[in-house]
Amino acid sequence: MEWSLESVREMVAGGMQSIRECEICAFAIGMCVLLLFLWYCYRVGREHGSSPLRGRYLAGSGRIGGVVGGFMSSDCRGRGKGKHGSMLEEQNGFAFCQSSECFRCTSAGESLNQRLYHSLQDYAKRYTWSGMGRVHKGVRDQGRYLNSRPTIQRPEVFFLPDLPSAPFFSREVQRHDVELLEQSFPALLAEFESIYHQPPARSGSSLPPGWKANSTPRGQWWTYYLVNQGTPLVLNVRRCPKAWRVLGQLRTFIANNVFGNACFSVLTPGALITEHYGPTNVRLRCHLGLRVPPSCELVVGGEPQCWSEGSCLLFDDSFLHRAFHEGSAEDGPRVVFMVDLWHPNVAAAERQALDYIFTPGRLEDKEGK
Repeated sequence: MEWSLESVREMVAGGMQSIRECEICAFAIGMCVLLLFLWYCYRVGREHGSSPLRGRYLAGSGRIGGVVGGFMSSDCRGRGKGKHGSMLEEQNGFAFCQSSECFRCTSAGESLNQRLYHSLQDYAKRYTWSGMGRVHKGVRDQGRYLNSRPTIQRPEVFFLPDLPSAPFFSREVQRHDVELLEQSFPALLAEFESIYHQPPARSGSSLPPGWKANSTPRGQWWTYYLVNQGTPLVLNVRRCPKAWRVLGQLRTFIANNVFGNACFSVLTPGALITEHYGPTNVRLRCHLGLRVPPSCELVVGGEPQCWSEGSCLLFDDSFLHRAFHEGSAEDGPRVVFMVDLWHPNVAAAERQALDYIFTPGRLEDKEGK
């Protein structure tokens, strides 16, 4: 092969042309990948059943259904009509569910286990099985897990296996949210005062608007829900804008499934909340003390703890627990702000799957199919 200036020029020109063609191809491939990614994000955002906490507040007015104060189990919204209408009883302006079909009021059974598995399969078809080993194991053997649990810890609805458990947890496991709640103590206390000292909702009732009376063997236990079973209560939220903003800033608040709640909780002197279990071990219940008189105690898994004003107490309410206020009338009520946070050892992929499976109303819909 003879080398000449002309042949060198031809080789360089050919090389440059090839490079330009490769750049065009690479650009085209990059654009295709970007379009596919945008399409995937659109599908995920549109098809996923759960929605962010803030968006649900704006759309939540249609969920209240005319119930004063907005208290109705999210699983009972469709049961207040027709043949189940007689199952709902109204007291002090609130609808109390007495239906045997209510998700919140029933323990896990074979029918629920089947619906859980169908929901998990549906989630995996839409998204992925990646990271679902523990969730799949829990759903598959749910009946065995719930029936074989020791009496000290026995969640009533869903148990996630291989999850570290203890009655109480250190504040460090959810440090960001604990510190945010404690920094918000003055604002939350002021907002409690504003809703607690309102006149009664109706004649013959001792409760201000939005408050719910719970069953206790003695004394009074009142709650004011902002989020009940993953459903925001719009009328209550409007009265507590500061508390709602705090919830929106929490990183681990369970906002999109039936295991998530947020409320003000009041125990009057002499009140006792009897021993009971929570529905699941995937959450930690956080109590921020707002008013804590003497002789108040929380016992979880046989371990007693006392609240402290301005400080958070983290516990696993799937353990057997009770609370009492043995102070005098002069001491006043015990008041805490309660929120449900994710257990720190539940991975992000597992949280997304559980949000999907336990979206308010999803398991009810599965039952009707």
